Amino acid sequence: MDRPTLTTVAVVGLGTMGTGIAEVLARAGREVIGIDTDENAARRAVAALEASTARAVERERITEQERRDALARFRTFCDLQAAADADLVIEVVPEDYGLKQRVITELDGIVKPSAVIATGTNALSVTRLAADSAHPERVLGMHFFNPAPAMKLVEIVSCVLTSPEAVAAVTDLAADLGKEPIPVGDRPGFVADGLLFGYLNQAAAMYESKYATREDIDAAMRLGCGLPMGPLALLDLIGVDTARTVLEAMYAESRDRLHAPAPILGQLSAAGLTGRKAGRGFYTYQAPGSATVVPDALTPREGELRGTPRQVRSVGVAGSGTMAGGIAEVFAKAGYDVVLVARSEEKAETARDRIASSLERSVRKGRMSAEARDETLARITPAGSLSAMADVDLAVEAVAEDLEVKKGLFATLDEVCKPGAVLATTTSSLPVVACARATSRPQDVIGMHFFNPAPAMKLVEVVSTVLTGDDVHATVREVCGKIRKHPVDCGDRAGFIVNALLFPYLNNAIKMVQEHYADMDAVDAAMKLGGGYPMGPFELLDVVGLDVSLAIEKVLHEEFREPGLAPAPLLEHLVAAGCLGRKSGRGFREYARR
Repeated sequence: MDRPTLTTVAVVGLGTMGTGIAEVLARAGREVIGIDTDENAARRAVAALEASTARAVERERITEQERRDALARFRTFCDLQAAADADLVIEVVPEDYGLKQRVITELDGIVKPSAVIATGTNALSVTRLAADSAHPERVLGMHFFNPAPAMKLVEIVSCVLTSPEAVAAVTDLAADLGKEPIPVGDRPGFVADGLLFGYLNQAAAMYESKYATREDIDAAMRLGCGLPMGPLALLDLIGVDTARTVLEAMYAESRDRLHAPAPILGQLSAAGLTGRKAGRGFYTYQAPGSATVVPDALTPREGELRGTPRQVRSVGVAGSGTMAGGIAEVFAKAGYDVVLVARSEEKAETARDRIASSLERSVRKGRMSAEARDETLARITPAGSLSAMADVDLAVEAVAEDLEVKKGLFATLDEVCKPGAVLATTTSSLPVVACARATSRPQDVIGMHFFNPAPAMKLVEVVSTVLTGDDVHATVREVCGKIRKHPVDCGDRAGFIVNALLFPYLNNAIKMVQEHYADMDAVDAAMKLGGGYPMGPFELLDVVGLDVSLAIEKVLHEEFREPGLAPAPLLEHLVAAGCLGRKSGRGFREYARR
């Protein structure tokens, strides 16, 4: 087929996604034919476009004249015959193969020979839809992301039957719309959803197992990873039923148990609790379609208030690295007297000097006064022996991520710390209970997993073991409030909340590149533009360190014994070759050495 000119576009299905796509097209100067068999849906689409463009005028993103022009270019109909003059038809009807196939078959008999038909599916086979069409060469996938006006990514999905001219035409259109078109192959989930939905599924399973509350899971991923929305809130936005459909398709192809839909997704879908659109999903909303969450009794925060907190006036921090120094700075800023202990007096002094430099930068940037800097630094006492922690009320361990080293340190803390002192480990992957068993007072031991850099990151994972006392848990939660951190509760298992959800996602991204489905740049762009992530997975892996990432992947695999959690061979090969990320000058990408 000749390369078509896409001036008039029909959008079939005027739900949230279809209406958003129609707005993008109309504001970009295309004539838009909106089609939905439900007259109410068509009216809602017009009202939504009017409201959205009015907000854009208020925020000075478009002029009033541009608003009127966009509204004039959008016409709605209730019959597919209205698509007869369209150059491109984008169908975004529900994710049901039979329904999509019927729509495309009917369109085959309506649209002109040069028209392109794009499916908005994110789970079904574009190849199969094309093969079942009378003109497979003009059928492809055009996957927008929700909300379409805001999200920059469009995945262009072609198959062996698709005409290169059709692909080129929709690729150019996406670019003209101000989007970033990324070519992807035809497999369920494509790139962005292929990575996103596995992560969402694991979050649902984590909640279902009562490992953590929905609020803590969502807060952990927002505050620990900088994500725009927590996974359970995102599932409600996407639609629990839609997510289950996508996961079913992914599992049918991969047979990876991490893609097998969590039972709770089926239970909520069967009950009609499909998320925001129904007014209730993982959360309860003010009304169907509302984004306002209202209280309910689904998730009692049992144990949060049990126990009377112990009094904490002074804190000891063991370690001389970046994390130890950051934690000491956090406590000192909050008014606590801090003993910073390293393996020697000299190392402790050096660690304190780094804190002084950090505080000085804060003064230069206007974040704190010179007086506050001096008061904070005066509260930090460096020491070269753990015996200096004899009188602290809270001892925080932040040494190397080596279980034997940590157990030895806790045995020493048991000897030197006064009775009633809380002993906390900052481990991100090792069993807290092993540290507890190295002492004669396991009820006093708990996990306080800070995130790097500790002064900036708001999250602390509070990890209670089966032996941790309720008063110790209450103490740490109270302390987190005083140091202005957001505590989330979780049990003592590998990865806690954040790493247990983050690293399988990173591992799957590596496998995607390893299997030559997509390149690193496309994957990084897809997650930043389609998922709103602050960094792409390969950017993040190089920052974290490939050796650290591999160690966490191994711990997760050993703990859960899921084949899908086995570290990607490409990650193992890079670590073996000494390519550890930014710190070594080369990881998945190369970096200029300083």
